[in-house]
Amino acid sequence: MNTVIEPRDERSQPARIVAGYPQTPWRNPRQPLVKRQPTLSELSGPLEVAKRVKLLGGDIAGYGEHQAIGQLIHLRVRVLDEDGAPVGGAMVEMWQANSAGRYSHPNDDDHAPPDQNFHGAARLLTDQSGSFELRTVKPGAYPVPTKDGWWRPPHLHFSLFGKVWLSRLVTQMYFPGEPLNMQDRILNAVPDVAARESMIARYLPPAAEPYNALVFEHRIVLRGRAATPAQPP
Repeated sequence: MNTVIEPRDERSQPARIVAGYPQTPWRNPRQPLVKRQPTLSELSGPLEVAKRVKLLGGDIAGYGEHQAIGQLIHLRVRVLDEDGAPVGGAMVEMWQANSAGRYSHPNDDDHAPPDQNFHGAARLLTDQSGSFELRTVKPGAYPVPTKDGWWRPPHLHFSLFGKVWLSRLVTQMYFPGEPLNMQDRILNAVPDVAARESMIARYLPPAAEPYNALVFEHRIVLRGRAATPAQPP
């Protein structure tokens, strides 16, 4: 088995410990990592993920009287591997806050109203071109419960499985032109400017369809030198 696992690029990946974000020490090892050769179980799966978990689709905005509150957005995403080839059949999970900045989770109950028509999560597969589309509402900013009370900008969370376990990526996507991007401690934990910019979606000028939504496109790269930086969930 000659698979080569490149070492972590400390410039293009976020700092392991983010100052002022107390959850990051919990998610990182305190002891040096032990290097070992990948085994067949890590290089040959997961298999048929779509048959093990329920697909939820890519439309979480709703319609009519059941439409979520907020600015409608239409997001077009393409998933690529380290060689730039499309990753078809990849399982993608997405979750986000509603337009007021509140997650659909019982632990998030401190500052913003819930939206009964917004459930905040999608799960779908990429097509053979490595693409998927989402129809949702733009998430709101929200304060982080720390002593200095910094705010997170609007963002989406993604969890992706490629063709093998080692291709899994948990990351976040941000929106262009947001003032809070410049001071977000999670986004700016990535030292390299180009790597940070790779997590910011691109706004597309208005077109005929969809006429009632802002349109963004985004690219996610699994592994390699141009890999999309990992971000905490």
